[in-house]
Amino acid sequence: MMRKVENFDLSALNTFRMKAACACFVEYDSAAELESLDWDSLPKPVKHIGEGSNLLLTGDFPGTILHSRIDFIKYVDMGFDEVPVMVGAGVHWDRFVEETCGHGLWGAENLSLIPGEAGAAAVQNIGAYGVEVKDIISGVVCYDLKDRKKVKFSVAECGYGYRESMFKHAEGRYIVTSVLFRLSRRYNPRLDYKGIRQALGLEEHVWPEDLTPMKVRDAIIGVRRQKLPDPEELGSAGSFFKNPVVSALDFAHIIDVAKRDFGADATVPHFINPDGSIKVPAAWMIEKCGFKGAVEGGAAVYEKQPLVLINKTGSASPKDVLALENRIISAVRDRFGVELHPEVEHL
Repeated sequence: MMRKVENFDLSALNTFRMKAACACFVEYDSAAELESLDWDSLPKPVKHIGEGSNLLLTGDFPGTILHSRIDFIKYVDMGFDEVPVMVGAGVHWDRFVEETCGHGLWGAENLSLIPGEAGAAAVQNIGAYGVEVKDIISGVVCYDLKDRKKVKFSVAECGYGYRESMFKHAEGRYIVTSVLFRLSRRYNPRLDYKGIRQALGLEEHVWPEDLTPMKVRDAIIGVRRQKLPDPEELGSAGSFFKNPVVSALDFAHIIDVAKRDFGADATVPHFINPDGSIKVPAAWMIEKCGFKGAVEGGAAVYEKQPLVLINKTGSASPKDVLALENRIISAVRDRFGVELHPEVEHL
C-alpha cells in the first residue's frame, strides 16, 4: 500500500545519518502504484532515492522524495547455464547477492556487502574488486516521468561508465522499477585482486574446482569488514570519492611528485585501462596528503580507509562533511595536480 507523509524526517533514510527532512515523502509497493500518483499535486522538485547509502543530505529538501518498496526476485529460467533474474528496484542489494550465491550462480559475488537497493545499483553502476554491476545487467525497466509510461532499456542503451549511467544525467526523468540480471552456472571466479586471493588462501591463477560463489562472497565480506565501517555503527556513505582516471602524461607527473616528496624509490599504485588511461587510487592520494584520520567538526576521514568520510560523533553536520571534502580536494589538487570528484551524490 502506498504511503504519503508530509514534512517527513529523512534521518533513517541516509546512511550518513544527516538530520534533514523533505516537504513530502511517498513510498510505493508496485510500478502500478507509482504510475497512479497525481504527479501534478506533488511538491517540486521530485527526487527518487534508495537506501541513501550513496547520498549526502546537505539540508532540508523542499520537494518530494520517492522511495520504492518493489520487492521481488524472479528466476526466469533455472534450467540453463545462463540464468536471467528479474529483481524489483526496492530489493536490498546484498540480499539479492546472498540469495544468488546460495543458488550457486556466478556474477554478483564480487559485489557482496555493498549497501543499497537493486534499482540504485543500476543507476550508480556500483562496482568492487574488478566487477561493475553493468557486467551482469541485461536490461532495466523504468517509469518515464516525462511521457508517463513504462519504458525498457537494454544494457547498451544505459550509457554505463565508471560510476556512471545515462540515468544520472536524465534530470530524474526515469525511475527504475526493476532490473534484469544475467547470471551463470558456469564456473567463473574473478579474482584479479590480490587481497581476495589471499583471503581465500589461493596462489595467483591457481583456483580449486570446488571454489563456489558463496566462498568468494564470504572472502569479500571479510575483506570489506576489515576496511570499511559498518553503517549500522558509524555513519558514512561508503567510498566518498571516485578514483581519478588520468592520462599517461598526468600519471608521469604524479610519479615525479611522489619521488620528490616521498623518496626516489616511491611508487604509485595504479591500474592501466584498455584505452591507455590510468586509474589511480584516490585513497592513496588522500593518505599521502596527510588526511588519514583527519577531523572536521563531527566529521572525519576513516582511519582504516581514507576514501571513506564518516560521521564520527554521530552529530556531524552537512557543513562539517562539505568542509572536509573541500579540504581534501584542494590538497590533492595542489600536490598532485589531480581534481577529485565525489562519488557520493549531494542533495
